[in-house]
Amino acid sequence: MAKTAKMRLVELMVLKEDIDEVVEFLGKKGNFQFQQKLELNHSISNPDEDILSKLKNVRSFLNLPDVTTEDLQASARPSEYDRVLCQKFLYTVDVLQKKERDADDELKRVQDAYKEALSFSNLKVPYSELDHLSFLSLRIGKIDPAIFDELVFDVGQRAVIVPLGSDKSKILAATSKKGRFSLDSELRKHGFVNMEIPSDFKGVPDAVLKSLQQQVKEKAKVFENIEEEKHNIAKTHADFLKKFLCQFSIAAQIKLLENSLESTDLVYRLTGWIPEADCHSMMTELDRLSEGRIAIRLFEPNEVPAVQAGEEKVPVKLHHGKLISSFERMIFSYGSPAYGTIDPTPFVALFFTLLFGIMFGDAGQGFVFLLVGILMSAKVLKIGGWNKFAPIFMAIGCSSMIMGILTGEFFATEGIMKPVSLFITGLFGESRYPILEMKFWESANAIGIIFGIFGFTMAVGFVINSIGLLINIINKFSCKKYGSAIFGKTGIAGALWFWYVVIFALRIGFAHHSPTTFDWVFIAVTLFFAAFGEPFERFFDGEKPAVEGGIGGVIIGGAVELIEVVSSYLSNSISFVRVGAFALAHAVLGFIIEKMCSIAPAGFAQILILIIGNGIVVVLEGMIVAIQVIRLQYYEFFSKFFNETGKEFVPFAFTYK
Repeated sequence: MAKTAKMRLVELMVLKEDIDEVVEFLGKKGNFQFQQKLELNHSISNPDEDILSKLKNVRSFLNLPDVTTEDLQASARPSEYDRVLCQKFLYTVDVLQKKERDADDELKRVQDAYKEALSFSNLKVPYSELDHLSFLSLRIGKIDPAIFDELVFDVGQRAVIVPLGSDKSKILAATSKKGRFSLDSELRKHGFVNMEIPSDFKGVPDAVLKSLQQQVKEKAKVFENIEEEKHNIAKTHADFLKKFLCQFSIAAQIKLLENSLESTDLVYRLTGWIPEADCHSMMTELDRLSEGRIAIRLFEPNEVPAVQAGEEKVPVKLHHGKLISSFERMIFSYGSPAYGTIDPTPFVALFFTLLFGIMFGDAGQGFVFLLVGILMSAKVLKIGGWNKFAPIFMAIGCSSMIMGILTGEFFATEGIMKPVSLFITGLFGESRYPILEMKFWESANAIGIIFGIFGFTMAVGFVINSIGLLINIINKFSCKKYGSAIFGKTGIAGALWFWYVVIFALRIGFAHHSPTTFDWVFIAVTLFFAAFGEPFERFFDGEKPAVEGGIGGVIIGGAVELIEVVSSYLSNSISFVRVGAFALAHAVLGFIIEKMCSIAPAGFAQILILIIGNGIVVVLEGMIVAIQVIRLQYYEFFSKFFNETGKEFVPFAFTYK
């Protein structure tokens, strides 16, 4: 049986001139885990992180899609030439951003002024009363035409200055109520002289409205031109921006890591774990990158003092193909196997696929899972971070289809799978349909069908529980914990008791076996060592004292453990009855959908019922069945050997956040 990948501790002494290249290599290789958790200090100045922040703002400004962590793999840290190009690009966009902000502010200012003036255009009251009725403050007067442009500049966004004549000697100044004091101050500084307004003058002059309207059009045109320029830059510089984002993301992470490394003025020291299989190629590449200026030392796990003292755990890495590796998260979500122990992932993949197929037997619905998995694998269908689980969807799809062929189910309809069933059974004798009868309510042997399914699923559970026990026993021997391997609930004693009791019960039930003295003695002895095995475990494992807590404590603890051994093995076995129950429930749901179709009007109504019914079953029951399978693995399978967890191998790698 496959075990976790062998690991080595590597110590690197890197010159300051080579550290950037070495860290970049390790981050892109993605198979080096630092021995100690590094405290990344973001408070230390990091110019590359500042540039990256500016680039992210530019990306948002240009409304371009963000890069991903996968994009970093094809990139590298920036060269000096790249840095120059990046700074020029940032300057260009910065100028454009300022132009857009100014143009937007100008447009909003004249739009607001025009809207306020327009709201009073039909107000037929004396001009002298306008000041009391509007949100707009108006000033009409004379200035020196030579300083008109200077006044417009100084007033800025606080007011609108409109010339009333061709020579700009007469002006109208408009501002909001709250801005009138500031406007009056500026006008005084520029020698503004108020003009007397005729007492019968009413409303806002049409000339003012036309002037403001023209300004709105002009400012809007300026803003549109800037937006077009922005669109052109986004279109022509998208690849450049993506390249810079990747480069400076890598550079920022390199600098952030270097600030946390142990170092002198000339040398950096890096220590971390790598898989043994990668040692030679990595060390060769590092030596080439540094042109021989790097010092490398490799250590076996048992040569590391912290590991020997039990202060540090060797990180655990699993190595599988694409299908099996997609099940790894089920392992690590529960806990990491201890280093050097059996890798349970292949068993998890097999059991999950098998149990799901038994509980969800329908060839059509299984094909849906298979199709979803294929589309997810091809990236045609993207579902968040679920695409990495595409092989699981394909696996359970195939197992459900096989079970559907056996039960004759295809999207909860009868008859479609009949030719397939007849052909398959005909190869082995008399043709029949279905191959496996699940509709107990239509059979004269309903009790036999139900108990047959429950018996089969409990047999599957017996195999799963037994493999879990074997994994635990082998792991304990591998770790030289002989006492734990032999004694206790999940040691040899507990396993022998479990196996013998099951075989003993089957012999009585089916072979009419009469219990003998040997049977009772064997059951009693194995149960005793399973329940009262702690002192023996401690003795054989060299732990002192062997009898912890005195004889009384051993007796009380053993009595409690006796109940635990019997009840846990009983519940672990009976728990697999749920697999058969869900298989029967699935058949009942299919029958309900089929029955609803038979009583519905032919045509569209039947099709609609089939689509909705199967959709509900695929989504809701699919989720429930998946949860039940995971629960069986966690509580029945993992509980046999996951009594000590390790530390997952999490290598340093560049990420884009």
